[in-house]
Amino acid sequence: MPSRRPLRWLRWIVAGLAAAAVLAVGGTYVYIHFIEGPAPAPLGLKVTKGHVPAAQAQPGQATGTSSLAGTWRVTAGSLAGYRVKEVLLGQNNIAVGRTSHVKGDLMIKGTTVTAAAFTVAMATMHSDQSQRDAQFDGRIMDVTTYPTGTFTLTRPISLAPVPAAGVIKTYTATGRLTLHAHTRQVTFGLKAVRTDGKIEVTGSIPVTFADYGIGNPSFGSFVTTQNHGILEFLMDFGHA
Repeated sequence: MPSRRPLRWLRWIVAGLAAAAVLAVGGTYVYIHFIEGPAPAPLGLKVTKGHVPAAQAQPGQATGTSSLAGTWRVTAGSLAGYRVKEVLLGQNNIAVGRTSHVKGDLMIKGTTVTAAAFTVAMATMHSDQSQRDAQFDGRIMDVTTYPTGTFTLTRPISLAPVPAAGVIKTYTATGRLTLHAHTRQVTFGLKAVRTDGKIEVTGSIPVTFADYGIGNPSFGSFVTTQNHGILEFLMDFGHA
């Protein structure tokens, strides 16, 4: 009668592999959902005491438009970053990296933004995972060779009619986005609010990696991502 020991060993091996797979997936689920926690919320306008809801704003408050004229410079509190959907061992996750190292200016003449240019130091972009940052700095963005990302406005933005202070308004911007030494024209929506002598602007730009010569961020079968992501920003401007 043939021995059943090889069959028993095979069953033990299969059972062991199945248990390891369950532990790996289960451990990843626990890590993402309970240890790492949810991804930071998308960047948006900060709600401050100086903001006045649109429903409460009075037409007469939309005065002082001449104070808009001139150069406005990016100030402390500004942020730029990325959001990319990823799958980590079968578990959905959102990778988020951000930096406060943002520089730039915008020029307003009358009620029109006539020029704007911004620069982000890519090496300062950080997420909550050092391994992810190492991949971002190295094979994905090669920040040593391509240290900055830039945006330059190419089409004026009309602000008229200028809203009252504290009232959020939506605009459309068009310009040249340069990442990884590749430049593309982009058009995207943004929201802006004027309060306490400052201007606050937020928005996001869809980015398809191949358009900028950026390799897909996927890392083997361990981490897979979509072929696109979001570049998001929140900028505070002060009168220069």
